[in-house]
Amino acid sequence: MKEKRNTFNLRFFIKKHRVNARGEAPMYLRITVNGKTLDMSIHRYIEPESWNNKTGTATGYTKNVRSINNYLFSVQNTFYEHFKYLRETNKDLEPIDLKNAYLGIEEKGVTILEMYKEHNDNATKLIGVDYTYDTVQRHTTTYRHLEEFMKYQYDIDDIEVSRIDHKFINDLMMYYKIEKRISHNTTIKYLKNLKKIILHAIATGVINRNPYVNIKMKTKKIERDFLTDEELQAIMKKQFTTKRLEQVRDTFVFSCFTGLAHADLKRLTPKNIKIGTDGGMWIKTHRKKTNGVSNIPILPITEKLIEKYKDNPYCIEKEVLLPVLTNQKMNAYLKEIADLCGIEKNLTSHIARHTFATTVTLNNDVPIETVSKMLGHSSINMTKIYARLLDKKVGRDMEHLHDKFDMVI
Repeated sequence: MKEKRNTFNLRFFIKKHRVNARGEAPMYLRITVNGKTLDMSIHRYIEPESWNNKTGTATGYTKNVRSINNYLFSVQNTFYEHFKYLRETNKDLEPIDLKNAYLGIEEKGVTILEMYKEHNDNATKLIGVDYTYDTVQRHTTTYRHLEEFMKYQYDIDDIEVSRIDHKFINDLMMYYKIEKRISHNTTIKYLKNLKKIILHAIATGVINRNPYVNIKMKTKKIERDFLTDEELQAIMKKQFTTKRLEQVRDTFVFSCFTGLAHADLKRLTPKNIKIGTDGGMWIKTHRKKTNGVSNIPILPITEKLIEKYKDNPYCIEKEVLLPVLTNQKMNAYLKEIADLCGIEKNLTSHIARHTFATTVTLNNDVPIETVSKMLGHSSINMTKIYARLLDKKVGRDMEHLHDKFDMVI
């Protein structure tokens, strides 16, 4: 399909029925763009008999006639210059666009913070329906970073979406990495959040070009930590003198043997315990992050932990399965636990999920399809991020080949 071209025409005329006390008629300009017209006064007057309606110019050889025609020529040239500029930046021009450009009136377009605020306000109303609280919080953080960036980089409070270009996105990327010291992958996440708003602007006709074209948005592969058998056993067998460390250890271990993320662990209730078709006890829940279904068989160790805390005052009051602290507090105490257990890794609540996927299941011959289902993933590709085989499993899998092949040397 050929690109639509803007048609443009100008015509000067006078309104004879509006002559002033001196018998002069006001002069007007008719702007026609894409078949739409707009009349505007050019604030000049002329005797009707000195006007040639066919040519749209003054007739005669007086100084005043030459002055009027020079003025008309100047107005016409100015309009043509504005037209040439505006047709490069607007898909569908209106006569008002040219009039405003000529008069120096800048119509404020939709700004990025206006669009982003509208998105976040709507998303907030849809928490629990189409959005999770955490997703809305990430967009709120992206909004705040964007606000800070524009003030720092350009000393402005906001910018029209139409003015956001490739350089703006590149500058924002550099700001995240250099000024904010944010990692590459987190930077990409923030840029993707903003891209969602830009794509909405394109879809709604606010802009007609994508400033993200040729912006590389690929994340880097990160090897995430997990606990080995020995490290997990060290934590499980450690005797703690303080109750808070014991409870944090217990909830962490529970996550290691269920694969539940902190947000899902924290909202587990006795109602999530179901009897499965196999007659055993299962945890059946939906992931807070994706709303994906997680069905996990309860192992003896997790059953012991459930029993241990069934009469805990906090659990009874909050009607939850375990006394799970906030993620921030839990991570702080896990660092203390790591030190006490001689573990040099940066122990966090999320390591439990990776430990479940790697050490507890995959390296004990649980098929990746089964692990994926228990983790609540929508595809096995997501599970592969967690899936790493330990050397001991590779060695175990290769044992049957030891005596199968031989040669005389």
